[in-house]
Amino acid sequence: MFTEITLTSHAEHPPQGQNCLTANFNLDESVSQSCQIIIKRTKNNSSLHSPCLCLLFSLLDHQKLEREARICRLLKHPNIVRLHDSISEEGFHYLVFDLVTGGELFEDIVAREYYSEADASHCIQQILESVHHCHVNGIVHRDLKPENLLLASKLKGAAVKLADFGLAIEVQGDQQAWFGFAGTPGYLSPEVLRKDPYGKPVDMWACGVILYILLVGYPPFWDEDQHRLYQQIKAGAYDFPSPEWDTVTPEAKDLINKMLTINPSKRITASEALKHPWICQRSTVASMMHRQETVECLKKFNARRKLKVRHAAVVNISVFGDPTLPNRVSDSLCQNVDLLRPLASRKQEIIKVTEQLIESINNGDFETYAKICDPGLTSFEPEALGNLVEGHDFHRFYFENALSKGNKPVHTILLNPHVHLIGENAACIAYIRLTQYMDAGGMPRTMQSEETRVWHRREGRWQNIHFHRSGSPSIPSQ
Repeated sequence: MFTEITLTSHAEHPPQGQNCLTANFNLDESVSQSCQIIIKRTKNNSSLHSPCLCLLFSLLDHQKLEREARICRLLKHPNIVRLHDSISEEGFHYLVFDLVTGGELFEDIVAREYYSEADASHCIQQILESVHHCHVNGIVHRDLKPENLLLASKLKGAAVKLADFGLAIEVQGDQQAWFGFAGTPGYLSPEVLRKDPYGKPVDMWACGVILYILLVGYPPFWDEDQHRLYQQIKAGAYDFPSPEWDTVTPEAKDLINKMLTINPSKRITASEALKHPWICQRSTVASMMHRQETVECLKKFNARRKLKVRHAAVVNISVFGDPTLPNRVSDSLCQNVDLLRPLASRKQEIIKVTEQLIESINNGDFETYAKICDPGLTSFEPEALGNLVEGHDFHRFYFENALSKGNKPVHTILLNPHVHLIGENAACIAYIRLTQYMDAGGMPRTMQSEETRVWHRREGRWQNIHFHRSGSPSIPSQ
């Protein structure tokens, strides 16, 4: 639900002690509790040339919202929803965007009487134009999907608008780095799923998925089981089955293949895609035949998406607790994987990185250990005789003198791992560590310790910042 209000401008300069929003505009108390506010232009407010949408968020996300606002200020393009203002006050943050009234692109397509391959070409061209503008300005969207493709108005031929830069990042040139696991499952690229360095090509992969759907009404990768879905994506396991693809031109399939190239360095760029014959020579290359079967499939696809959005809203309330707090779940702004990955999945991530750390100890691999642990790592452990140890030097001694790679095999099992998630970027894990090894006489031995580790995520990467171990030491006795 939107709350419609008319803003009346106050004095040219805010009265002393008043903040930006309330100093310039009249807001009812009821309006201040709304998540989405429609701002209408008035005679006294000449800076707003058309109605705008004000999104209200809790300042708990202040840093992310500031990043989103900074990114949106860089982007001024007819195919991108424009940010007019960003205001923080009274525990909330307001983002004032263009009000786009045409709804989602995919919902509009199924309501059309006529839809052809040429129409799909025109749609993806506008999406590519917006992505190209982002990439030229050093921005990677990271969450391209149907929910973020809106129409400026309900008029025929209204412009497609790219929205929701909540997951967008800034990059330098063609920089590739690990910026964290973020996006929406069916649109994630292979390099993100492999946790490899990534950059602008992830947006082009998502464009390939979107184009595939635009042409036949269903996605190239699909499985109810998320693990199997990710395996399909990493393998690039898609095809063009009959009969629906028989009527699609070879040029359209060629562009999809270039977008869904597993190797990101060989994947087509937005600039190159805009020069593809199926895009720039649409009138002579793309088919004009009405695609009724695509429309019918797209209706079913849209229905499945809406069901998932409603499920995400329920998950959002259960994860973040207070359903009265403003959040980003709406029909046009769907929650994303970065915020709403199931709790079990996020906890499994902590267990996995803990196992990687233990494996580096077993292998005597100090280089990997140092990457996983914060340089200021603190610890209480039996070897330190009750003292608090800080840094890596204390542990380096054991790696260099006792945990050499030539030692006999060591096998570790983590029993009953229990993970506490502390917000989005911190976690604590407690577990029993069983270590199996062969002693000097060739006899198998087992030792046990109880450990607690505190993890903190920086720039998308988990690092161990503190641990406490009791029981047996790390080094198997001989």
